[in-house]
Amino acid sequence: MAVPKRKTTKSRAGKRRSHMRLNIKNVIEDKKSGEYRLSHHMDLKTGFYKGRQVLDPKE
Repeated sequence: MAVPKRKTTKSRAGKRRSHMRLNIKNVIEDKKSGEYRLSHHMDLKTGFYKGRQVLDPKE
């Protein structure tokens, strides 16, 4: 059975876990409607994307 010869230091363990984090979503406030939405996504309330009507708004 494989057993580590030395104790793993806190710094080495921290380096290994440096990528294990939560990603922050890029939420912005829409200029026209004032609603919050993800960037590069259309506004579901108004149906606009990049200044033009893409979809009929939800009622």
